Amino acid sequence: MNIASLALKSFRNRKLTTGLAITSITLSVSLLLAVEILRSEARTSFTNTVSGTDLIVGARSGPVQLLLYSVFRIGDPTQNIDWSSYEEISRLPGVKWSIPLSMGDSHRGFRVIGTDRNFFEHYRYARGRPLALRLGGWFEHAEDAVLGADVANRLGYRLGDEIVVAHGAGDESFVTHDDRPFRVSGILERTGTPVDRNLIISLEGFEQMHADWRSGGGEHSHDPLAHRAGALDAEREISAFLLGLDSRATAIGMQRKINQFDAEPLSAILPGVALLQLWETVGLVEDSLLSISVLVVIVGLFSMLIILMTSMNERRREMAILRSVGARPGQVLALMLGEALCITLAGILLGIALVYGSIMLGQGWMAREFGLFIPLQWLSPGQIGILLLVALSGVIIGLIPGIRVYRYSLSDGISVRV
Repeated sequence: MNIASLALKSFRNRKLTTGLAITSITLSVSLLLAVEILRSEARTSFTNTVSGTDLIVGARSGPVQLLLYSVFRIGDPTQNIDWSSYEEISRLPGVKWSIPLSMGDSHRGFRVIGTDRNFFEHYRYARGRPLALRLGGWFEHAEDAVLGADVANRLGYRLGDEIVVAHGAGDESFVTHDDRPFRVSGILERTGTPVDRNLIISLEGFEQMHADWRSGGGEHSHDPLAHRAGALDAEREISAFLLGLDSRATAIGMQRKINQFDAEPLSAILPGVALLQLWETVGLVEDSLLSISVLVVIVGLFSMLIILMTSMNERRREMAILRSVGARPGQVLALMLGEALCITLAGILLGIALVYGSIMLGQGWMAREFGLFIPLQWLSPGQIGILLLVALSGVIIGLIPGIRVYRYSLSDGISVRV
């Protein structure tokens, strides 16, 4: 007796109930898989954001807060750092390179970062990959700006276009530095990191843009002499800086030295340690989402069980006829288990297809809105293990109606009233 052939014929006779069972498994599996992929890719994206940086230094604050605003451009610094402190620390023995960062402005919702050429020479992401230009060149003049891939793509900027920066980091601002527009000199290749959503300008351009404000010249002061005087009188400050050391073995000692810096209160953090603390902070949210997805899968499996059990009264005569033509109880049990397995596998395959189709359609949107690039790639061993566990659970669920059918007697099946 061909169990597979009987299962297929049974499915054709019960298209509606079978379709509902497969749909419930499909939706629950797709939700579980989507949450797991997003969780995994978010961790990978965060981890790949900064590579090769030994220390991150900012004004005295918590390590997670410093990591968020200096690397992920989330939030704002509590206080700036004096330029003299930055220079003194950058000259310490054992410091190989340093990258200053100035923040506080934006352009149409995208953060503006003031820095120097060290940013392009030493900043690394995704296990040591350097930044690369898709078009143009690095900034050579104070009014030049280099755009991240998302900024250029979303706003449609090209080389030579002028950009007016707004004060503040919000999506909208009524105070703009329209007296000092910047010119697009380069566009970066996509990195899959927050750099894609940044406008990068020189520290000189950043300081000149704010010189009138610091000197009391007002928003639209165009007097070059007044502007120059304001720039010279202003105390130079930055928001944070990144450090690369000659040896990573000296990172703990350098961190202690910076945390005890006499000139002003500073915090130096190890990026890897701060990332672990960040995941501990958001771990509860991750676990909650995963738990909800697991509960949805359980509900989907029980929905399949309810559908199978509901159809049992309609199929008792069918099972009795199979027994009367020679089907052994074990074959009837195998039929029920085969049906449950086929429904579960169909739901899993359709769930995978639904998730991958959603990734293909929403990949660009996720990158633009959240700076999270989710690549199309094979399922990880952990994700495959989760799906195999779902398939096994489907077979176990199928045991319940299967055992019930196994216990049906021939006379009980024939005597069913209709």
